[in-house]
Amino acid sequence: MNQPIAELRDVHKTYRQGAVEVHALRGLSLAIEPGEFVAISGPSGSGKSTALNLLGGLDAPTSGRVLVEGQDLGQIGRRRLAALRRDRIGFVFQAYNLVPVLTAAENAEMVLALQGVGAAERRERVARLLAEVGLAGMEDRRPDELSGGQQQRVAIARAIAAEPAVVLADEPTANVDSETAAMLLDLMGRLNAERGVTFVFSTHDPRVMERARRLVRLVDGAVESDVRR
Repeated sequence: MNQPIAELRDVHKTYRQGAVEVHALRGLSLAIEPGEFVAISGPSGSGKSTALNLLGGLDAPTSGRVLVEGQDLGQIGRRRLAALRRDRIGFVFQAYNLVPVLTAAENAEMVLALQGVGAAERRERVARLLAEVGLAGMEDRRPDELSGGQQQRVAIARAIAAEPAVVLADEPTANVDSETAAMLLDLMGRLNAERGVTFVFSTHDPRVMERARRLVRLVDGAVESDVRR
């Protein structure tokens, strides 16, 4: 059996809001296998975004372990954690998180630039990627010259540019209309099928849940159901 790409092992996450403790995750265990197309769903406050943030190393558990490609994120130190996030984890956010003063190509190149990839190779790889996500000819447009769906396509190109082990997508269809959401899901499904990119979604969108080949439902910070199909 393959080693999981990303894994939560008996993870608890507690936040403090003044004198109140909020238990976001309660002993959550979840293993993501290579090549999966997984949706984590559940009502507001169920812990799905917290789970995604922990898998991405953006937050640390109160207790339990988080592993990416077998590496325990709590044990590898800040520099190695930053390198792991840069090289092995792609992120797609609800709000796109593009840099407003950069062009589509420059936004998509950001991770490659951080990796030290040369300018000519960056341009070539990003031009191919933007064409693959349907943005050929739009390389020089800034985010305010692109629609919401086009901005999310740039974000997807940026997420996969460094060929990460896993892409974590937090409510990626929340700010786009139904037609655009379907196009984005088609795109991510194709990248999963043709490139083998592993996708993990945090979502309450039934359109994402319908497309997922594995649906994990969280309630009160724990797994209520985990269905592969």
